[in-house]
Amino acid sequence: APDTPVIDQAYSKLSNSITVEWRAVPGATNYMLTAQDGDSFVETIVKNSPGTVTGLKPATLYRITVRSINSGGKSQPSPFRKVKTVLAAPILSVHSPSCDSIAVSWKAVHMAAGFSVSLVRSDGLGRMLKQNTTNTSLIFTNLDPGTLYTIKAYAWNANGMPGDDFTYNQRTSPNAPVDVKVAFNSGALRAVVSWMPTEGALTYSVTVSSGLLKLRCNTSSASCMVPSLHCSSEYYVSVTAYNDAGSSEPTEAVSLKTIPCAPVNISIEEDEPGHLLVSWSSVSLGHYYVVFVKSDDGLEVHCNTSHTQCHFQSDCGFTYFISVFAYNKAGQSPSGDVLNYTTAPCCPSDFRAVFISSDTVRVTWAPVRGADLYETRAAGGSSVVFCRDTATACTLSALQCSTPYTITVYSFSEARGCSSSCAPQYVATAPCSPEIKNISKEGLSVISVQWQPNNEEAMYVVTARGEAGLWHCTSTRNSCSLMDLPCGSAFSVSAIARSPAGQSLPSYSIPLETAPCCPNDLILTQVTQSVTNISWSVGRGAQTYVTTLESPKGQAKCHTLQTYCLLGCITCGTNYTVSLRAISETGLTSSCTYQGYSSSACCPSGVKLYRLSNNGIRVFWRVSDETIKYNADLHGSKGNFSCTPSSGLSHCDITKIPCGDVYTVVVAPVTDKGPKLTFCPKKIYS
Repeated sequence: APDTPVIDQAYSKLSNSITVEWRAVPGATNYMLTAQDGDSFVETIVKNSPGTVTGLKPATLYRITVRSINSGGKSQPSPFRKVKTVLAAPILSVHSPSCDSIAVSWKAVHMAAGFSVSLVRSDGLGRMLKQNTTNTSLIFTNLDPGTLYTIKAYAWNANGMPGDDFTYNQRTSPNAPVDVKVAFNSGALRAVVSWMPTEGALTYSVTVSSGLLKLRCNTSSASCMVPSLHCSSEYYVSVTAYNDAGSSEPTEAVSLKTIPCAPVNISIEEDEPGHLLVSWSSVSLGHYYVVFVKSDDGLEVHCNTSHTQCHFQSDCGFTYFISVFAYNKAGQSPSGDVLNYTTAPCCPSDFRAVFISSDTVRVTWAPVRGADLYETRAAGGSSVVFCRDTATACTLSALQCSTPYTITVYSFSEARGCSSSCAPQYVATAPCSPEIKNISKEGLSVISVQWQPNNEEAMYVVTARGEAGLWHCTSTRNSCSLMDLPCGSAFSVSAIARSPAGQSLPSYSIPLETAPCCPNDLILTQVTQSVTNISWSVGRGAQTYVTTLESPKGQAKCHTLQTYCLLGCITCGTNYTVSLRAISETGLTSSCTYQGYSSSACCPSGVKLYRLSNNGIRVFWRVSDETIKYNADLHGSKGNFSCTPSSGLSHCDITKIPCGDVYTVVVAPVTDKGPKLTFCPKKIYS
């Protein structure tokens, strides 16, 4: 192992380290420095002298030893030296309470007997200020505003040995700006505030206050725009400079008076015809007022006054547009409400009233200056009808019929109401529509119409209108009769009233239907001994028909939609009365009678055939009436044969009949006219 080193000196320049110097030991490659404080110690390996032990506690007494080291081992510790570390640096808290001062404070330092604090401008200009103190705070005054200073402080012990130092850069707060100017923009109600820049200021804040209202504007330049100012207000403007040290004192407030507000509570009165009085409320900060009055024909006049009212001349039928402005040194007030005042319009004239229907009259007149609209009134009876329109015409409808009316036209202005009326016109409406009360049948083709008379001195006209044509009757009373109406026809019956005032609207139509017509042609054809076919022509207006054949022996009836009918249960050889009823869709009935009808004689009974010879046959039958003549017919493929007996006989003979044939034998009554009867029973003979 190498020899033991010898310490030449040991000292502390920093509060956390001690530096040791010794003579080099031959053969040593490293050295171990040991600082011991009681039971604790700190070791450091270094290459050569001098060496420094770090990580120590400030103001602490240490035992310092050195050992030399090589590959053979470590030497014995050198004789120790006692060395105390210097004091710790004070930790500063610095601020600038004003633009020309800096306050420095710190916490107490262990084992410190006093402190030394120095201050110098960071740019090197000026002289250094230094103060020694045993306190833990001090203030440097009479400094330059807005200037960056470097502050260094350290503590010393009872022996006057200085400890670690602490350095801090601090700027003084700026000085208040100067030469503050305010430029007011009256149109936009905003102000531009400007000032001279101040040394060391980073930002500026402009405060615009009025009572409790405060407006602020922050900027880094030397001007700022403050918007949204109020009219008729006095503001006080101040500027404060700021940097990282704090703020300056605000500048002395500069007064700013804005333009006056627009006058309010403007009223317009026509205190007497042809004179307008314009008045308004006083405006704060308003020195004088100007009133502009412009008529709708383009003419404009104005009034300049320090009072709150003005007088102007006016004409009827004109609209005046009125605006009031207030003024002061800052300028003109904003544009307030533009009021319009319309003088009473002149009276309409040259109007006419013409009826366009029984209850509607159209009124026209010449236009009037200043009228926004017109009102036309028609007073008659207990009612008043009116209409309003901007046009110079009006249609009055729903007038009461048969009533005299007084018609008056008023010109009307929304601002001023209506003018006095012109001379009225007197008209009378057409008669009222009659109301048909009853329609009755007085006789064949005669209809009586009754109505409610509701007019004076009116002529009533009743009209029956249908496909068959028109029928009229007139009367000044409450009824008239329609004559010669055709059968089977539908009519619409209405009535009107006529008077010198005009013609009424037609009454509500009443439907009228005449009884259906009787068919002109009726034909009866006997189909069988007990069935008869009846056919007839169409009866106008009839929907159904009821035909009846009636005799003392009985009745046959048929109800049909057709124009023919088969009637059964007919008794042969009987005289019948023939009747027909034509019935309309609504149930109206016409009873029609025709010439009587006789059914054919009865067919004989008990018909028997007897052979007379090879080419003859005798036909027998029974008769119910000996006065009836009969005829026997024989029909075969080889010929037709017949025989008629003498009067009173009930048989006859047919001779010369070809043999070897089959014959049909029919015995039927002989008719005076028309075809032979074919419905009697047939017999077969071979």
